[in-house]
Amino acid sequence: MQNNSVKIAVLSGKGGTGKTLVSVNLASVAEKSAYIDCDVEEPNGHLFFKPQNVCEDEITIRLPALDNELCSGCRKCVDFCRFNALAFIKKRPFLFEEVCHSCGGCVLLCPEKALGEREKTVGYIKRGLSSKVKVSTGIMNTGEASGIPIIKKLLSGADSEKGAPVFIDCPPGSSCVVMESIKDVDYCILVAEPTVFGVHNLNMVYKLVSLFKKPCGVIVNKYFEEDNPAEEYCREKNIQVLCRLPFDNELGLINSQARIAAREKDKYKELFTSLLEAVMEEVQHETAANPQR
Repeated sequence: MQNNSVKIAVLSGKGGTGKTLVSVNLASVAEKSAYIDCDVEEPNGHLFFKPQNVCEDEITIRLPALDNELCSGCRKCVDFCRFNALAFIKKRPFLFEEVCHSCGGCVLLCPEKALGEREKTVGYIKRGLSSKVKVSTGIMNTGEASGIPIIKKLLSGADSEKGAPVFIDCPPGSSCVVMESIKDVDYCILVAEPTVFGVHNLNMVYKLVSLFKKPCGVIVNKYFEEDNPAEEYCREKNIQVLCRLPFDNELGLINSQARIAAREKDKYKELFTSLLEAVMEEVQHETAANPQR
C-alpha cells in the first residue's frame, strides 16, 4: 500500500442512503484525488462533478463464435462448459450469451477448430477532470447480465495517481459487482440510515466486508439527536462511527440539485474535511497494525 494510492470504497445496503453524497464530497475536499463510479447500472457521480475533457472507451468481452461448416457435432464444448452457456440444439452448439464467462476454454478444446471468438460491446467508460478530481464513470449497456468486465477495467487504472486517494462509489447491496468493487481496497466506509431498516442494510454490507476482511467504519446519514438503531448496532459490533451527517434540509437540497456541498458552503467543506481526516487516520492505523495487508 505504501507505493500505491489509498483505495477507499463507499458502500450501502440500498440505493438512496447517501453513498454518492459521501463519495463525491470526500473526493472534492482531498488535495488531489480520483473518483470511480462503479455503480455501472445507474451511475450518477458525473452529474455532480460535470467533468471536462471527457474521453470514452468501449468495453468489450469475447464470446465464442461457431463455424457451422467446420463443426462435427462432437459436443466436447458443451460437455466442457460448467456454466451451461452452451447447449446442443439441432446437432450444433448454441450459446446463451448471458451466462457465458468468456473463459475461452471451449475455443481451445474444439478439435475441429470450429469455434473462434468475436467481440461484443457491453458498455463504456468515460474519464474526465473536475478541478483536482479525476472522474471515471462506468456505464453498462441496457440488458447486459453483468457489469463486472466494466468494473474490472475501471479499477485497473486506480493506481495512476501516486499518493492521491481513490474513492470508489460502489453499487448498492452486496452482490458480485460489489465484491468486485471492494476486493482490492484498503478501507470501506459503510453509509447507513438511523432506522431499523437502515440496520438491516448495514448488516448486509458489514457481513460482506467482514468476509473480505476489510477494515471499515460507519457514517450515519440523516442523523438526529437521539439514540438510533444504527448506532446501537455499531456499538454491539464494535464498529467505529466515523461521522454523523445531520438531517439537514439545506444539505439535502444541495445534493438533490446535483451540486457538491463541500464546493458550495464552507461549513460543509469543514465537515467533509474532518471526515476525510478521520478516514485517513483509520487507514494509517490499519496500515501500521497490518503492514502486510
